[in-house]
Amino acid sequence: MEKIRIGTRGSQLALWQANYIKDRIEDLSPETRVEIMIIKTTGDRITDRPLAMVGGKGLFVKEIEAALMEKKIDLAVHSMKDMPGDLPEGLIIGAIPERENPFDVLVSKDNTALADYPAGARVGTSSLRRASQLKHVRPDLEIASIRGNLDTRLKKLKSGEYDAIVLAAAGLIRLGQAGEITEYLDEVTMVPAVGQGALCIETREDDRKIGEVMEGLDHGPTRTCVTGERAFLRQIEGSCHIPVACFGKIKDEEVRLTAVVASEDGTTLVREEILSPAGDVEEFGQQLANQVLDRGGRKILETLNLNDK
Repeated sequence: MEKIRIGTRGSQLALWQANYIKDRIEDLSPETRVEIMIIKTTGDRITDRPLAMVGGKGLFVKEIEAALMEKKIDLAVHSMKDMPGDLPEGLIIGAIPERENPFDVLVSKDNTALADYPAGARVGTSSLRRASQLKHVRPDLEIASIRGNLDTRLKKLKSGEYDAIVLAAAGLIRLGQAGEITEYLDEVTMVPAVGQGALCIETREDDRKIGEVMEGLDHGPTRTCVTGERAFLRQIEGSCHIPVACFGKIKDEEVRLTAVVASEDGTTLVREEILSPAGDVEEFGQQLANQVLDRGGRKILETLNLNDK
């Protein structure tokens, strides 16, 4: 009997994701025994500050990647939006399963939509990307930092600390809490994070046995869109904790990539789109990044870098 060890964070959502992949592998290969190993990451240990203040890339993946490289685990299950643009040498994205709903959502205490909140309403988010886009469309709202797992955030909302919070739809749906959602914010209102809603199954490049298992987990259309989004991210040299967003959608065998770079206060926002043949999505993702940079994005990111020093 084969044994496969999955490395994952220990949050409720991360464990759901790891168990989902465990079940998929066991369905595809009934003779395989799959074990889940919980690994604590830097991002899990720091809960009292906004992630953007902590800095660095890969806050939720570095320790898990180290275990993968040291062969303590055979594959890692991550949220794709937590993945830096570049992977460590020797590691690859072995599979990208079919994406869950990629959008952000508003969860509000009194079921009020974003457009209907009065000036000064307090909206919680842990993401600079979300905060900057919210400030752009509703500069009159108070955008406040919120950390903690999904249940913690929902409790803070219901206790009155916030009028509304913004979360990823995928997490709520996966944990059976879609009923909490007040409003879906599509890419016209808020461009999602690169890879949002998708899982990343990270493996060692030289592990052929795991490579064979990965073939049954990969979803072609999701990989195509995420590949374009990640090409944008690498070209712009961004991490998941700066106000940069890119989202790909397939229509009629073309991929529409939409990207945003926004200033921290939301006053300046550069939004660009590009249509790409599915087979050339990596090249077009890079082109889109250059387009965004040339049309004002570079200046925004330079200002952010200066503020970080």
